[in-house]
Amino acid sequence: MTLRRRDFISFGALTLATGMLAGASSCKGGASQDDVNSTGDLKPMTGDVVPISKSEREARIAKAQRLLIENKMDALVLESGTGLRYFTGISWWPSERTMAAVIPAKGDIKYVCPAFEEARFREQITIGNKVYTWQEDESPYHLISTAIKDSGIAFGTVGIEESVRFFIADGIRKDAPNLSYVSGDPVTIPCRRIKSAAEIKLMQKANDITLAAIKHGVSQLKEGMSQNELASIIMAAQNHLGGAADFALCLFGASSAFPHGSKQPQTLKKGDIVLMDCGCVVDGYNSDITRTVVFGAEPTKRQQQIWELEKKAQDAGFAAAKIGEPCEAVDAAARKVITDAGFGPGYKLPGLPHRTGHGIGMDGHEWGNMVKGNKLLIQPGMCFSIEPTIAIPGEFGVRLEDCVYMTEEGPKWFSKTSKSIQEPFG
Repeated sequence: MTLRRRDFISFGALTLATGMLAGASSCKGGASQDDVNSTGDLKPMTGDVVPISKSEREARIAKAQRLLIENKMDALVLESGTGLRYFTGISWWPSERTMAAVIPAKGDIKYVCPAFEEARFREQITIGNKVYTWQEDESPYHLISTAIKDSGIAFGTVGIEESVRFFIADGIRKDAPNLSYVSGDPVTIPCRRIKSAAEIKLMQKANDITLAAIKHGVSQLKEGMSQNELASIIMAAQNHLGGAADFALCLFGASSAFPHGSKQPQTLKKGDIVLMDCGCVVDGYNSDITRTVVFGAEPTKRQQQIWELEKKAQDAGFAAAKIGEPCEAVDAAARKVITDAGFGPGYKLPGLPHRTGHGIGMDGHEWGNMVKGNKLLIQPGMCFSIEPTIAIPGEFGVRLEDCVYMTEEGPKWFSKTSKSIQEPFG
């Protein structure tokens, strides 16, 4: 489980330690700017990245059109954001100036954008060519309804993609009251939930970068450093390695019992649990990895036991991830290991206070949560995290998080999982 960089102002800090870092733990003082910038030994890893092709995006639109017909919808409305990029490759920041796309069940995609942005917008278009532009004193909603009408839809049902903001959806509804409006989820979610081989390759690269950045962060650990200093080091490493750093949640000692950190500042001490939850983006696709170690000292018996219990729970979740089984089975298997050891039950602390995993792809958190009550059957192409945190308030927390992609034969890890508390990188 992660909190994205955009969701909070300050990071908790990330720490990892292995036996080979014991010497580093005796260094005094926090991380300097030189430490943050010490990425000279890190080489970009993205030279072989292959972006999503135009033909794949055209196939996505064709699938969406088939699903529109199957679900008795006549068109799908998207606005700037992940959904638009998924189908068209266009990256556009969502502002108060409406920019939208209409995918009709039959016919070509159409776009609506501010007139003064048309030239910049057209630079990104690779699919379709019809663009309706609106001046600052005109209604973009009228143009969206016009685009729908020009697709031969005078009456019918329009699906609204889930991230379309209310003021846009409401504006369309008021301009075209003759249409019916429903959720576009039955179209967009089945498209995005199942990843192609090209998508999985991009996610693999993002995971490779994040794991390498965490290793680099470990090499920079110093006694007395702050959580934010470590987070900055890992963020810089992800960028240097070729990813777009998204987040680095780094937690020391007792603060590691807070799944998303505490506002109380922490500095690194020998014997501290160090929890690092990090991710980056490669060509629009996300990674999400968490490692937990002890810094600069042999783990205590308690730390060792809880870490090994966490590892056992993660392994149980992986074993339960089978084609045709419900998503909730992954959560149930991992949670049973933890509750059988006397924690919980349910979400009670000490124990596992959140779901065991979440879907991942172009958004860090997507559909397909591994949580009680989710009867969705696991299918090939689904990607999700397995991260059964054990949080013990007042002591520490342990989280091991790796993501999997489902094949016909079962789950495959994106990242090499931790072997032991002394060998966090397998």
